[in-house]
Amino acid sequence: MAKEKTVYTCSECGGSSPRWLGKCPHCEAWNTLVETAPEGAAAGGRNRFAALAKTAAVAVLADIEATEVARTPTGIDELDRVLGGGIVEGGVVLIGGDPGIGKSTLLLQALDALQRAGVAALYVTGEESGAQVALRSRRLGLDNSRVQVLAEIQLEKILGTLQTLQPAVAVIDSIQTVYSDQLTSAPGSVAQVRECAAHLTRAAKASGTCIVLVGHVTKEGALAGPRVLEHMVDSVLYFEGDTHSSFRLVRAIKNRFGAVNEIGVFAMTERGLKGVANPSAIFLSQHSEPVPGSCVLVTLEGTRPLLVEIQALVDSGGPSPRRLSVGLERDRLAMLLAVLHRHAGVACMDQDVFVNAVGGVRISEPAADLAVMLAITSSLRGRALPKGFIAFGEVGLAGEVRPAPRGQERLREAAKLGFSVAVVPKANAPKKGSREIEGLAIHPVERIEEAMEVVRGLG
Repeated sequence: MAKEKTVYTCSECGGSSPRWLGKCPHCEAWNTLVETAPEGAAAGGRNRFAALAKTAAVAVLADIEATEVARTPTGIDELDRVLGGGIVEGGVVLIGGDPGIGKSTLLLQALDALQRAGVAALYVTGEESGAQVALRSRRLGLDNSRVQVLAEIQLEKILGTLQTLQPAVAVIDSIQTVYSDQLTSAPGSVAQVRECAAHLTRAAKASGTCIVLVGHVTKEGALAGPRVLEHMVDSVLYFEGDTHSSFRLVRAIKNRFGAVNEIGVFAMTERGLKGVANPSAIFLSQHSEPVPGSCVLVTLEGTRPLLVEIQALVDSGGPSPRRLSVGLERDRLAMLLAVLHRHAGVACMDQDVFVNAVGGVRISEPAADLAVMLAITSSLRGRALPKGFIAFGEVGLAGEVRPAPRGQERLREAAKLGFSVAVVPKANAPKKGSREIEGLAIHPVERIEEAMEVVRGLG
């Protein structure tokens, strides 16, 4: 049977051409023609994607029965946390990360745990041979693993295997290596990635198999391929971390079945990735005695409170002092220094200021403002903050200290880890009549100068 010809569709106007052209003949836009499969190419004719959305009658929202989706735990607690409790039947998960960060290792461990729990699992590898996957499983200590492995990159054969075996979970490693015979472009091209992901998504929804797609990333750290790939799937996870460090973060940036920005923390060991139950210990330096320029912040990652040490170093600078920050926004640091000078009388105009979040964590929430300002002041004055001290809160340009979301959870996490003194926004302090947080002396403040006075009194 002759292979179907491909057409080139304009991404701007939707017009098609039988061959590639630099300029669209319909809307005259340049470099917008992308190779696509003709509508009648796949089985099912013009409605080859009809299974993605099941036909249903119009219904009133209040009359629709809302049922919780059933979840299957993967056996790895930190991964389950990021997924929202486990894998969902018919769900499609996309996980991306730098080369060598541990994507294949984590998924192989998860599939082995699922298989041992009686869940049928299939590992489709397009980058390695079956022998290489087996070698890695031995290295990870997964002895006598019964996970089924398929070394294949042709989409039609993969779909046929999924239909025959009907596994509960299937991993495609990676989507950039898979190609379809319907297209002439090379694996990894925009057209191939989009077409293969659409067919695999359709297969997942039709059969109930949960499919996990492994995705490559570009030099900038974004997922390679078309942006529509992230819109197509149910969950998007990013594997983060420095390859020189043993710690890895898995972060959910999209999840139709759970919370976004949830993180799981893993440690890379000789036996693979192990979940870290208390990640705050990673981001806290082990000082025997308090040192100047160090302040502990309670930040929020998804629904998880994390304690992170903020370090500041203020040193005499030249005529053009430097402002550097690692793990925090540099522009926000410049703004906080101006507020510190204007409202608290702490001048750093002729000083170099360096700020670092310990452990390589990136903090994007404004609740770090108060801890950063206290660390800078501590370094400038050469006086350490009290032992067991934590702080959090957003600081405005007028010098006011604004509340941070979920303040009570942050305080309880700090008390659980043995911290005894907290300077927090007044709105985050426990209300009168509410249960006090045992072992934690809380000092509520409304303005930055008030916070400075409280800290001087504690010293």
